[in-house]
Amino acid sequence: MLVFTPDMHFIEVLTDADTPRFASNVRGGGTDAENRTAMSRSIGFFGTYTVDETGEFSGNRVEGATFPNWVGDTRTRRELTLKVSGDQMTEHFQRPDGTRIVIEWQRVR
Repeated sequence: MLVFTPDMHFIEVLTDADTPRFASNVRGGGTDAENRTAMSRSIGFFGTYTVDETGEFSGNRVEGATFPNWVGDTRTRRELTLKVSGDQMTEHFQRPDGTRIVIEWQRVR
């Protein structure tokens, strides 16, 4: 799920539906293996975004994340681009290590 609000905030949450449930059924009661799997198969973060003078996405700033190293990061078009075509949007993100991530989003109404 990705949400952009009119007041220039965003939230993005990515989860893997195939992540196994924890045996304990208690959020804080997972085993090391369960916690590692859950962490490696999901990410959530939020913050603010900017647009340029033409209204095109120009970057974002992460204010909170399930991966704490991202908090405070600012991403510009150099690392993150969004291409919109009708009700579809393609997100291209380049990690600092050079890995490229591509996510296809579909608008829901």
